[in-house]
Order: sequence, then C-alpha cells, then structure tokens
Amino acid sequence: MISLKRITPADVTLFKTVRLRALHDTPSAFSSTYAEECRLADAEWTARIAEWSGSASMTYIAMDADAACAIAGGYLHQTDSSRAHLVSMWVAPSHRRLGVGANLVHAIIAWARDQKARTLELIVTSNNDIAINFYSHLGFAFTGKTASYRNDSALNDLEMIRSLP
Repeated sequence: MISLKRITPADVTLFKTVRLRALHDTPSAFSSTYAEECRLADAEWTARIAEWSGSASMTYIAMDADAACAIAGGYLHQTDSSRAHLVSMWVAPSHRRLGVGANLVHAIIAWARDQKARTLELIVTSNNDIAINFYSHLGFAFTGKTASYRNDSALNDLEMIRSLP
C-alpha cells in the first residue's frame, strides 16, 4: 500500500535519499545534478525541507511500506499566489505505471487549490517524452515558453500549465 508523507525536518535522511535517487536515475529531468546535491551537508538538506514544505510550499514523498518510492513538490509563485508550480517530480522505476505519480500530482493539485492557486505550472525537459505524455494525460498543456536546459544545451525546458478550477 502506497501512502503519501509530507516531509518534515525529521525526514532529512529520507528526503536526501529519495532526492539523490531521483537525480541519479533521471539526471536530465532536473535542473540540479547528482554531483551538486551530493555535496550538500545535512544542515543544508534540513534547510531545504523548510523551504520545500513551508507556508507557501509542500513536498510529498510516496512511501511503499518503509521505503520511499517517489517525490513531488509544489510551491506558490513568489509574487503571484494564484500560480503554483509542480517541481521535483520523480517515481522510482519499480513503481512507474502504478498510479503513484498521478497520486502525487493530484496531492499537489489539492494543496494548490487549498492555497487558492488558479493554475499549476511545471517545467519538463524536451527529451522526456514519457513525462510529457504523463502530464498531458493529467490535463497539462504547453504554454509555448521554452528555455535552454541548464545541463545540456542540446535540450530545452518546456513549460506546461493546468488550470485549477
């Protein structure tokens, strides 16, 4: 049975483990890198939890018994709280196509609605067709905004958005 856990400062080791697994498994899906985040001290991971699960943000880890199998976060735009962002979305290969990712996205959507956000935005890397199809299936559409992907100039970051009626 998969459950969703909101991260707290007590979860620093769990958070660090799942985040590093995500970066290692799917490096081109994130703007950060495994090498960069491996260098973070535990105090920096604890500070990150405060940022990623605070008054204007939420991060969930999907748990399969005692093991983390997925992560997703959301935060409100700094100057426009009607806009929320979905970030750090990742599901372990062993748990893909089982509904775990959709459950995480729906949890972030529910959180964003509770915050009175009207849209949920995300960035997906241009080579990630599986994620693009996944997000499209969940009601996200391309905005037309693109940017160069930080870690590989051959790729682009593509913005997608979904209304939250």
